[in-house]
Amino acid sequence: MCGRYVNVSKLSTIEKRFNVKTAAPELLVPNTNVSHGNLAPVITNAAPHELQFYQFGFTPSWAKKQFYMINARSEGDHNKEDDPAYTGQMGIVNKPMFRKSIRSQRCLVIADAFIEGPKKEKLDKPYVVYLKNHERPFALAGIWDAWTNTSTGEIVHSFAIITTVSNKLMQAIGHHRSPVVLHKEDEAKWIDSSLPLNEVSNLLRPYPAQLMNAYPISAAIKNPRAQGMELLEPIGERVFPEVEYQLDEKLKLYGMGESPARYRRKTKDE
Repeated sequence: MCGRYVNVSKLSTIEKRFNVKTAAPELLVPNTNVSHGNLAPVITNAAPHELQFYQFGFTPSWAKKQFYMINARSEGDHNKEDDPAYTGQMGIVNKPMFRKSIRSQRCLVIADAFIEGPKKEKLDKPYVVYLKNHERPFALAGIWDAWTNTSTGEIVHSFAIITTVSNKLMQAIGHHRSPVVLHKEDEAKWIDSSLPLNEVSNLLRPYPAQLMNAYPISAAIKNPRAQGMELLEPIGERVFPEVEYQLDEKLKLYGMGESPARYRRKTKDE
């Protein structure tokens, strides 16, 4: 599963990277620990050139009460063993909870990294997982819906992140699932409402492990209310060695959001 992720990029960076604008820039708040119930930036097929803010935790439109479904399995009821070699049917297209959204309500979930832990220890032993070569922000494959609270009339727009089988990096961490990270060239396809369902299914595959890496962080991030860049500081070596990590220890600070200038100011103040 993917229950926590990181969103700390500036609005200008997101707008330039995804060619979007937002009508509510005040809603973009740096979040080192995006958790269920939080408002987070997404780009939907309904407004592909607009950055919007939806609730993390999916509720289908037909639900009688509000849900907080953070993930949707791409295989649906198939591959219950979470076999990483699975290439069969994407059962999500038949799941009552998601079959409408996977066809017509898809979104890009904007992220700088995501947080994952081993299957057994979970967030008692968390890792920051990121894309190499400073590839951030990037997009996770999501689905969305709009639910109306019949008691108040409030309309809640919410989303879930689609998960797939683990790649070699996730297996090294000890986790059995991974969020679907989209390649840049597939982002426009994902939010194209006319994309045939078989092509949608073909995008639900694990991202190449050689293009990713991860490092361990403090279990303090387990608290969904915890915030701060210190949550993302490494407490051990990266899963796959990287030369730049050995050359510049400061990367652990401003690599996930702090600028070099900000780091220098902080060091001077200390």
